[in-house]
Amino acid sequence: MAKDQQLQVLNALDVAKTQWYHFTAIVIAGMGFFTDAYDLFCISLVTKLLGRIYYHKEGAATPGTLPSNVSAAVNGVAFCGTLAGQLFFGWLGDKMGRKRVYGMTLLLMVICSVGSGLSLGHDPKSVIATLCFFRFWLGFGIGGDYPLSATIMSEYANKKTRGAFIAAVFAMQGFGILAGGTVAIIVSAAFKAKYPAPTYEMDANGSTVPEADYVWRIILMFGALPALLTYYWRMKMPETARYTALVAKNAKQAAADMSKVLQVDLDAEQEKIEQNKGNDFGLFTTQFLRRHGLHLLGTTSTWFLLDIAFYSQNLFQKDIFSAIGWIPKAKTMNALDEVYKISRAQTLIALCSTVPGYWFTVALIDKMGRFKIQMMGFFFMTMFMFALAIPYHHWTLPDHRIGFVVMYSLTFFFANFGPNATTFVVPAEIFPARLRSTCHGISAASGKAGAIVGAFGFLYAAEGIGVKKTLIILGVINFLGMVFTFLVPESRGKSLEEISGEADPEQGQQSSNDYGNVQV
Repeated sequence: MAKDQQLQVLNALDVAKTQWYHFTAIVIAGMGFFTDAYDLFCISLVTKLLGRIYYHKEGAATPGTLPSNVSAAVNGVAFCGTLAGQLFFGWLGDKMGRKRVYGMTLLLMVICSVGSGLSLGHDPKSVIATLCFFRFWLGFGIGGDYPLSATIMSEYANKKTRGAFIAAVFAMQGFGILAGGTVAIIVSAAFKAKYPAPTYEMDANGSTVPEADYVWRIILMFGALPALLTYYWRMKMPETARYTALVAKNAKQAAADMSKVLQVDLDAEQEKIEQNKGNDFGLFTTQFLRRHGLHLLGTTSTWFLLDIAFYSQNLFQKDIFSAIGWIPKAKTMNALDEVYKISRAQTLIALCSTVPGYWFTVALIDKMGRFKIQMMGFFFMTMFMFALAIPYHHWTLPDHRIGFVVMYSLTFFFANFGPNATTFVVPAEIFPARLRSTCHGISAASGKAGAIVGAFGFLYAAEGIGVKKTLIILGVINFLGMVFTFLVPESRGKSLEEISGEADPEQGQQSSNDYGNVQV
């Protein structure tokens, strides 16, 4: 787009210096992701406890565990809801506007977080059924947060630091995972101190105190708190200028909203919007297929492949730690001690590898570019997965267990300083404004389909073919992620309209402000 053709309000956003409103937007959108990560990952901290409480078998040599099908449902049902929510709210965000839909997702998350902890009944079937019901709808709300948070942040940001801002929203996931572990540690330690109990092998019935039933409920319900605290500020955010101007076609409102945010006077320029009416093709058109078909294939396939590996690793950390002996055998602990030790192990992994990985991406994404970070991340994830899998027996020996944990942590580091962040960032940048939320929702839903494959598939694969062969399969999946990364364009340093082709629909010219990036 020639520079004089671009709306002044959009150009002002592109060249704006980093201001207080940028950080406000990161925190408001990021707290949603904090809650998302807390709610999705805290379930893996309490599944062993649920098994002990509700599936205890009298006289058994080992504590009760959730049956495979129940475990897969409890772990995976939120992902099914998330997938549906990403598609629905992604579409709704383009139809009704980002802001109007943003509050709905948060309220749903608050109600269902509380509902998860209030699962009804005393027998296993009713508790698990109501838990799964609330976690499905919790996931539905979480799903909406993906396309809306990414789209809002990309449309608020300037083009120089846009990648870092969107990645910073996503990086709040790391703190959410960390908070999940920390809350579980504090709650289990407090109950352990108040209600001491013998180990399972000393007293099977006495090892799970009745009060343990409160522990998992408190951990799950705590997820409502950060979401509730953010609701007021979400409702105060104005609609993004790009939606108001390019989709709602109201340049006057866009200029008024952003004049307040940027604290400058902006002209409405309604006539420039009228000139751009030819560039309004829909999702199911040959024009979209020709311009963005391969891009959408790239974003959906890479996110799908990444999440198979990422979520199977994350949800089943405790099983891997138990298999290599990093967490003691279940029968040598009481119920609360097991929650404490699983939470401690996962928090250590989050602190040492997950959280730093996210912030490496934030620091370097606008210097290195999205393509290089994603390619590098998939490459190292592939290498470390094969390094764990091929000599797997070596890592299970007592002398080498710390080495296993270090290697395992590095795969997490390069997932987060790599495709886990970039697959979230890129779909919010490369599609037209009127389809941006929908296409991000489709890409994210593809990722959650991968998470479901990881959550359900890994469970059965590890039982059927063993952990070693399962890790080899995950290594191959990471390699395929590298291959499909070649379909994803580089978006560093360009305006959103330039990348998506909205700038100049006839010629798709690059703006004079281009930073010299070439689409891959």
